Amino acid sequence: MRVRITFSKTGALRYIGHLDLNTIWERAARRAGLPLAYTQGFHPQPKMTFASALPLGFSSRCEVMDMRFNQEIDLTSLPAQLQDMMPSGIGIINVQSVNEHEPPLQTQIVSAEYEITLTESITGSELKRKMNEVMASRSLPRQRRGKSYDLRPLIEKIELISEDKILMRLAAREGATGRPEEVLDVLGIVIENARVERTNLIFRN
Repeated sequence: MRVRITFSKTGALRYIGHLDLNTIWERAARRAGLPLAYTQGFHPQPKMTFASALPLGFSSRCEVMDMRFNQEIDLTSLPAQLQDMMPSGIGIINVQSVNEHEPPLQTQIVSAEYEITLTESITGSELKRKMNEVMASRSLPRQRRGKSYDLRPLIEKIELISEDKILMRLAAREGATGRPEEVLDVLGIVIENARVERTNLIFRN
């Protein structure tokens, strides 16, 4: 059975990495007595996949993962079973059964939306001017891990939704992922002066 779980990740858990998050989910499933499926071999791993790894320090209200079980389970009680075993900061939002033959979760995501709260005041008109410049640019050459790439095609939308909040929609496809901190850098905002929350993951229809 393949189950898709939507969850939030907030508070201190913003600072745990992807491997630690895997451990939290495996431990919660085992403590709840769920029939979690494992890979074969010398080092069996739980059959869990995440749509998109969340960068360290970011919170989220829309994380999505697939968890596989060895047998059919009752989805009605599953949210409460998992929530009872979770540390503070992980909130179960939704669970649903999905077809086992669907493509891998991480290949279905196309975009991600982020809400950025600025902790240092910036003149709104100046910020809007910079946003317009970014969106009007044909290319935004950048370096990531020693490799050159163009940030501009990865930016689908930037919008100032209040004096201290920015909405971004960035590409999140395999091999073409926009990062909020890099867009902030182009706008002249250091990541230390912003709080980033992922608010929506957009999948192929």
